[in-house]
Amino acid sequence: MNSKVKEVLEWVYCIIIALVLAMLFRYFIGTPTIVKMNSMYPTLEPNQRLWLNRWDRTTKTLPERGEIITFEEPSKLYYSSNEVDMSNPVAQYEDRKGFNWFVKNFLEIGKRSYIKRVIALPGEHVQIKDR
Repeated sequence: MNSKVKEVLEWVYCIIIALVLAMLFRYFIGTPTIVKMNSMYPTLEPNQRLWLNRWDRTTKTLPERGEIITFEEPSKLYYSSNEVDMSNPVAQYEDRKGFNWFVKNFLEIGKRSYIKRVIALPGEHVQIKDR
């Protein structure tokens, strides 16, 4: 094989390996992001840059009360009353597999996430009352 072709192939392999490692790092370890909304103001301001720790998600560690977390926007934002079990209202997410799952979760194209503070833990209930 020609030495020039061999050298080009070596560079291509290195670039592919670097891209795969970067995507794995972003998905399992951490990723940079920018705050888009002002719902966490004054703690977080719009356009503030953050580093998201994804290790807890990778190890399936539950967050603690008071922690700031991010989560993906549900597949459907509005439900009619007959679509929701009010005794256990849970956001619904499409079961994405294959290339669509890869594009959304690894490349993060078309992915919208929310950032919020944990105020209740599993098994607890939050009640909103007028003062």
